[in-house]
Amino acid sequence: MGKVKSLYIKRAARRLLEQYPDKFSTDFKQNCQALDALLKLGSKPLRNRIAGYISNLLKQQKGGVK
Repeated sequence: MGKVKSLYIKRAARRLLEQYPDKFSTDFKQNCQALDALLKLGSKPLRNRIAGYISNLLKQQKGGVK
């Protein structure tokens, strides 16, 4: 359990990847810093969930994780 993400997390992550493809990588901590620079999120858990999903998507694109 724990792999299911809410729809708003998925939408936000995909939209951010479309707008800023060069700002994100497969590294979670780097994605957290990029999100802090790009957005003013009021919630740290929300930032972490979006950053984690972005890193997961990029790993899937590279063929590292299913």
